[in-house]
Amino acid sequence: MTKVNFDSRCDQLWFTGDLIARGPDSLATLRLVKNLGDSAVVVLGNHDLHLLAVHAGIKAVKKNDRLDDLLNAPDLDELMDWLALQPLVVQLPNDNAFMSHAGLPPHWTAQQALQQSNFVQQRISSDKRDYWLNLMYGNEPNLWSLATSEEQQFRYSVNALTRMRFCNTNNGALDFSNKYSPEDNQDTSLTPWYELSEQLTSCKWVFGHWASLGGEVTNSNVYALDTGCVWGGELTMLRWHDKQLFTVAGIT
Repeated sequence: MTKVNFDSRCDQLWFTGDLIARGPDSLATLRLVKNLGDSAVVVLGNHDLHLLAVHAGIKAVKKNDRLDDLLNAPDLDELMDWLALQPLVVQLPNDNAFMSHAGLPPHWTAQQALQQSNFVQQRISSDKRDYWLNLMYGNEPNLWSLATSEEQQFRYSVNALTRMRFCNTNNGALDFSNKYSPEDNQDTSLTPWYELSEQLTSCKWVFGHWASLGGEVTNSNVYALDTGCVWGGELTMLRWHDKQLFTVAGIT
């Protein structure tokens, strides 16, 4: 933010999710982003959703997430209520461009992604938040056509928009076991999601999540911003109007 002379009075920061876990101060990060108000736009990542489940008592905290300060903060409930209001997909203003944490599943249009983001957001921010958070864990169904109930559609939507990397080349089924880069992938039945979606010929997509990509993708309409900050890489920011990248050294 200092490097680009960020000014909340005229600038807006868009975050690709996973605001918490792995870094040295998740509490300060959440407070900073929340206090930016309308100067920040956030989509939820898988770590953010897991934090909501931990707060609800559904899951145990992971040691590597380094969340002790956050979970003991006096404003924890307020922060969690704010986090639960955030969507999974947003559209950039005045542009046929979108942002999510993981990507766009091959069988969806961008408008479907927005609709399913709204579907998930309404449930996570409702008074039945705990019920829905408890349902999001699991890898099935991994095809949208198999998601026949609201609960299955909820889980598929969360998985696709916050966990997806590779999909089955033939049918587009989501795969969650392979976290390699496409160059290191030895499974010929799998293809990166952004190479399977026909929608990405006519719209742009910004995402994070897939650190092993190192910001490199094969589709010129797709922008990968996770460059492995917490794995010794860099933290990357994209200035949208001219597509200029700004980086700072990551955490070692």
